[in-house]
Amino acid sequence: MASRTYILSLYKQMLRAGEKFPSYNFRNYAIRRIQDAFREGKMETDEKKVEILLQKAEENLGIIKR
Repeated sequence: MASRTYILSLYKQMLRAGEKFPSYNFRNYAIRRIQDAFREGKMETDEKKVEILLQKAEENLGIIKR
């Protein structure tokens, strides 16, 4: 299972990448979606579901950074 520090690091990386969008509306939308997604997964206890959520987050981070 992923450590808390790794999950927080991924969260911060995604927020920082989302803040770089030039469009105000898109930037706020991206940040809101990131926060909502992590908030929804916060109470997940099933290890397989957590791993799937982390894989999706890593993929999305790669998309945001492009």
